[in-house]
Amino acid sequence: MATLKSGAHIVLGDWATLEKDAHAVRYAVFVQEQKIPAELEWDVMDVQCLHAVAYDDNKQAIGTGRLLPDGHIGRMAVLASARSSGVGAAILRTLMEQAKLRGDKLVQLNAQQSAEPFYAREGFARDGEIFMEAGIAHICMAYQFS
Repeated sequence: MATLKSGAHIVLGDWATLEKDAHAVRYAVFVQEQKIPAELEWDVMDVQCLHAVAYDDNKQAIGTGRLLPDGHIGRMAVLASARSSGVGAAILRTLMEQAKLRGDKLVQLNAQQSAEPFYAREGFARDGEIFMEAGIAHICMAYQFS
């Protein structure tokens, strides 16, 4: 469990353990805020992933992300009230650390184009052309461990 400056902390676990909180954050960000159809948000990969959920001082879930078995990071979401606080970067770094610990040499993700600068600040590089997913422009990005 990683602790952030604000007193928030990140918990790692499987879908059975973290589903309720990860689901709540993803629903708020992707379905309600970004208007992505709910049926596109949930997939069979959730049960195969390592999940990270960030909690605030009041033990409320404020962010989430997942690490897939193939080294992809996905479903990164932070509630609007917690953005620009470092929570998203902490979740990303935690998942990257887990990938490195299990021996992955590379992590990849499909970022919403508007989030490309965020991932670039964390060392990710663009890997390909812009594509559309759920009606939103995305870009594939990768980070090579040294």
